[in-house]
Amino acid sequence: MPKIELSRVSGDFGFEATDQYGHTIKMDSSPESGGLNYGVRPMQMLLMGLGGCSAIDVLMILKKQRQEVRDYKMIINGDREPNKEPSLWKEISIEFHLYGNVDLDKAQKAADISVGKYCSVAKTLELAGAEIKYKVFVHP
Repeated sequence: MPKIELSRVSGDFGFEATDQYGHTIKMDSSPESGGLNYGVRPMQMLLMGLGGCSAIDVLMILKKQRQEVRDYKMIINGDREPNKEPSLWKEISIEFHLYGNVDLDKAQKAADISVGKYCSVAKTLELAGAEIKYKVFVHP
């Protein structure tokens, strides 16, 4: 079972979360709500987790298909529900950018499988009501 330890280290809302392996992430609230911009907002971390989860899936699938991915980048944008508490992610858009000798159809299929089936973070966000849209771009 994963274990996370969270400690306040900066101002009122500046935290560091550490996993059982010693990996640390800094979090904070926005300055508008009393934070000091010490770290990532917790809701943004969900989008980061979505990116990491799906990136691992896509790259593993393409590696098995012997695609030569030299570089990889994702751009993730999200819109939250306005004027609601809690304000959940409503719409999320992802751009997958793959660089190298990669077949576009295989890259598209890998993204389809990741977002549609394997990525646990995507499924968690979808169950909470988020609509996830994505596009795949292959660059030589």
